[in-house]
Amino acid sequence: MNIFKKLFKFKEPDQESEKEVSKFMPESKLPIDDMFLNNFKKNGGKFLYCENEEELQDTFHNILSENNWINKPCYYYSNQTAKRFEAHDIEFTKDNTSEFFISNCEYLIGNTGAILISSKQIGDKKLEDLPYHFIVTATTSQLIETIGEGLTRLKSKYKNSIPSNITTLKTFEKDDNDKSDFLSYGSTTKNLYLLLLEDL
Repeated sequence: MNIFKKLFKFKEPDQESEKEVSKFMPESKLPIDDMFLNNFKKNGGKFLYCENEEELQDTFHNILSENNWINKPCYYYSNQTAKRFEAHDIEFTKDNTSEFFISNCEYLIGNTGAILISSKQIGDKKLEDLPYHFIVTATTSQLIETIGEGLTRLKSKYKNSIPSNITTLKTFEKDDNDKSDFLSYGSTTKNLYLLLLEDL
C-alpha cells in the first residue's frame, strides 16, 4: 500500500459508495441511432442497414426471395415508392389484400423504436386494413428522439397542408404476455422490415 495512504488513512472507494454517487449523476444518454435500434428490436422489428441505393435494392430483392413474394401482389400508396422498386418482379396494386405493403415513412422515433407515418404513406386506411407484412424504407436523417419532435417537424415540413391519419407503427411481433397500456391502444401488430439507408 502507498505510504501516503497509510499516513492519511486513505480508504479505497468501495463499489457501494460508487453506486451511491452514481445514482445522483445523470444517466449517460445513448445516441439516437442506438436508442432507436435497441427499442425497434425490442418491439420485434427486422432492421436492415444499407450503405447505398444499390445495397438497398439488393436487400429488398433478398426479402422478396426469402418470403416467396416474387411475382406476388404488393400493396402501395405512394407512386414514388412503386417507381423506386419497379425493376423487381412484383405486381404493384392498390388492393389491400395483397401479400405485403411497401412504403416510406415520416420519421423514426428513437425513444420508443416506433415508425411515424401519415396519410402521405397510407392514405385514409387504418393500420388493421393493410397487409400484415410491411416493408418500410427510411434514411438515417429521419432518426429523431421523440414523437413530439416528429409532430413539430411535420408541421414545419408540410406547413399549410399537414397530413392527416398520423400514427405510429410500434408493435412488430405478437406477445400474449405483453400487457398493453393506454399509449398502445389501437396499435396493430405487423411483421415489419425496415430498410435504413445511410444519407448523412
